[in-house]
Amino acid sequence: MEKKTYSQINFDFSDPSSNREEPAVGVRIKALKTAGPDPVEPTGPEEQETPVKHAAAARNEGVKKSTRGRKSLKALDAAADLVNIPDDATLFQRQYYSIGEVATMFGVNQSLLRFWENEFDIIQPRKNRKGDRHFRPVDIRNLELIYDLLRRRKLTIEGAKEFLRKNKQARERFEMIQSLQQVKDFLLEIKASL
Repeated sequence: MEKKTYSQINFDFSDPSSNREEPAVGVRIKALKTAGPDPVEPTGPEEQETPVKHAAAARNEGVKKSTRGRKSLKALDAAADLVNIPDDATLFQRQYYSIGEVATMFGVNQSLLRFWENEFDIIQPRKNRKGDRHFRPVDIRNLELIYDLLRRRKLTIEGAKEFLRKNKQARERFEMIQSLQQVKDFLLEIKASL
């Protein structure tokens, strides 16, 4: 038969100025072990009450944080720098890339790429009869621009659409910024080696 563990939480709101050995304000957890449906009182010193600093720590102890839902802004900032798009020479060696390969390059879900395809007109992957999407290197460069607008510059979808509508040379500016960033990184490496 399986042993069950029960926890009992006692709240002590006594005066902190009293000279008792117990903590004045806090939470105590008392573990009760059972061999069956009836709880058995703890008898050994290892089964005595354990003081806990915060009630939240008691609730979250052993609880795995959920990976579902939206990521925090810190996590998005950290992930924005982890885009692994090859340079143009390597990228243009192949005509098409599958949606899985492109999702891996950007570190996003395939569903997000399909959503961006529906929202932005500049992304037009080829589809075969089965409906599989095959992204051209030009589409990957356009996705890189959209990724930059949404994840690095923190624009909304509507803001990114408006930016692309108003700035027809946005792609050229983006490429210029990237080349300047590469020059800056190169100069910083030289400075560090001196």
